[in-house]
Amino acid sequence: MAIKYNENNRIFKLDTDNSTYLIGITPEGYVGHVYYGKRLESDAAYYLLRTDEPPFTPSVNKREKSAFLDFFPMELSCGGIGDYRESCLNIRNDAGSMGCEFFFESYSVMPGKPKLKGLPSSFGSADEVSTLEITCIDKILGLKVVLSYSVFEREDVITRNVRLENIGDNLLKIEKIYSACLDMDNEDFEVITLHGSWARERHIQRHPVYLGKQNVSSNKGESGHQEHPFMALVTPETTQTAGSVYAMNFVYSGNFIGQVEQTQFGMVRMVMGINQDEFSWNLKAKESFQAPEVVMTYSGEGLSKMTHSYHDFYRRHMIRSPYKDKKRPILINNWEATYFDFNTEKLLDIAREAKKDGIEMLVMDDGWFGERNSDDCSLGDWVVNEKKITGGLRHLVDEVNKIGLKFGIWFEPEMISPNSDLYRQHPDWAIHIEGREATQSRQQYVLDLSNPKVVDYAYGCVSKILHSANIEYVKWDMNRQLSDLGSTYLDSESQQELFHRYVLGVYEMQERLVTEFPDLLLENCSGGGARFDPGMLYYSPQIWCSDDTDAVERLEIQEGTALIYPLSTIGAHVSVCPNHAVGRNTSFETRGHVALAGTFGYELDITKLPEAERALISEQTAMYHKYNDLVREGDYYRIASYSQNKQYDCYMVVTKDKSQALMTYVQVRGVPNSKSKKVKLMGLDPKASYMLEGTDAMYSGELLMKGGFLVKGMWGDATSRLYHFKKK
Repeated sequence: MAIKYNENNRIFKLDTDNSTYLIGITPEGYVGHVYYGKRLESDAAYYLLRTDEPPFTPSVNKREKSAFLDFFPMELSCGGIGDYRESCLNIRNDAGSMGCEFFFESYSVMPGKPKLKGLPSSFGSADEVSTLEITCIDKILGLKVVLSYSVFEREDVITRNVRLENIGDNLLKIEKIYSACLDMDNEDFEVITLHGSWARERHIQRHPVYLGKQNVSSNKGESGHQEHPFMALVTPETTQTAGSVYAMNFVYSGNFIGQVEQTQFGMVRMVMGINQDEFSWNLKAKESFQAPEVVMTYSGEGLSKMTHSYHDFYRRHMIRSPYKDKKRPILINNWEATYFDFNTEKLLDIAREAKKDGIEMLVMDDGWFGERNSDDCSLGDWVVNEKKITGGLRHLVDEVNKIGLKFGIWFEPEMISPNSDLYRQHPDWAIHIEGREATQSRQQYVLDLSNPKVVDYAYGCVSKILHSANIEYVKWDMNRQLSDLGSTYLDSESQQELFHRYVLGVYEMQERLVTEFPDLLLENCSGGGARFDPGMLYYSPQIWCSDDTDAVERLEIQEGTALIYPLSTIGAHVSVCPNHAVGRNTSFETRGHVALAGTFGYELDITKLPEAERALISEQTAMYHKYNDLVREGDYYRIASYSQNKQYDCYMVVTKDKSQALMTYVQVRGVPNSKSKKVKLMGLDPKASYMLEGTDAMYSGELLMKGGFLVKGMWGDATSRLYHFKKK
């Protein structure tokens, strides 16, 4: 059994294949954290809670209760009662006082995992996951607190969430609710986080955990370009293959916080949840509030093991799309090819040429609706512009289908332009503060998705277009963050619910979309990669990784993304040079090799491509079909990082049965008088022999991993090679 309870010790034991998580209950009913780490085969011991040493528990030493609360390793910490570390739950009563203290009431263990109402969440069969719910009560507030833990044994993952129920008669105000808390002794931890900006998302940052608080967060209404809802604590010696890793990833697409705090007593508290900035929730009598879930994993074998746990977990237990286990069509998107300057014939020209080279789908990006000839108007007016799309959308789609390509389309349903028919009819549907001129970004506002009428309108526009023609793919974009937080739909006491209700509105629309169009390939996007998170993966099997398609820039972006997300989720395309984001020239071959570590497609005008590059497209599409099963399903290993060595990048993917491996080597910067580079492969069968494709050379798996493989020198910057090894 994955979940056991020792009645004598009052300890819950949660086991995955390689880890154990222990929860203890004190005599008073405090729920405490005992242990998280390598799997324990023996019974759990209560002594690790340290309740038999000063300041002792309140039932033994009430005069030092605050000292106890400020040290005890809580499973979920409360604010206002004497624990001065970061709190996870702040509740204000109807008299205006803030304080909460809950105690163990009961527990239940169930096979499988319940859904979270209105929220994306992981799933699994009764054979794959089991769930522990610990019910606690604050009798003074009339508040039930349900701590939920779901154990996915095979993936070494435990998910956590919190549900609150107002079982009293008075209004309670939730001012903070985090979903996970992990209190541990400090092991000289370092913290790994992901940072960036538009066009340079998810760069890896690692530094020691200092005294005090260090966090990543977003207050933009989305998970964001700048910081990411992921955090890992690692021991100083941690590498790809060794060391301890404690990681959290938040299944949420709005404001978040992930924080580690080193305390005065040599402990660390790691928390994750909804950002408390501009958040509160009115919890009325007999109502409940469900917090999103956090995905936790422990690795005692370094970062690669963490990466594999997350990749396998998201592929098996978060992504629902029928595309998750099959190849995605190779698409060509017209955005960087034409921007707003296109019509039916231009799109058909691209489609005809694309078909010749093995491309399988044409995607029509921004500019097909309203009077949208630039990005300063028409968002919200989702009516086909037949001055551009002559003959109508169905005619265009039918003609593309006749050529032999599938058809996809771009939407930005969450936005509204000040210069639009929709805004002239419904200015109250835009998020804004009454009496204050709203801040524009990209000359657009954000629709108030807390309002059910607005949700119905926005979704209805998308649905109507999709029913009008044979559209098989949607790129769902969001190009600005939220500001001027005000809703004409919510009353004055509920305005701070807007951020969260907005995210719930997005989830409702996307749930309706994938339900009504179950075979649709949905790709989420947010100005590139500003909303690349597990919550979005619940609805779409892939997310546009970044608006920066430069092959060199993509190395660092895709490295950080692949640290936790499967390669099959990473939207990656080949584009033209000089690159539109940075002006760099790289070889067409290298652009293809880098995009192969993702969904693979094209972002260019194929009708204007130089012949030498045009000739490579058919080779690249064949390469994609040859290797995609391996890339999509295999285990990913990071061998070397250009972000660290400033010269080359190297990574590989290995099939689960270790029969094949594909290694990508990118020489970013040529070095004079250089020799062959020795790289040590990972994940192979040490007892097997492997043949290098295109040669007669045979290599021992053990030697490739321990001794290394010699990559011969290359000439120039941003050059690359693929190496395909097959077991003999």
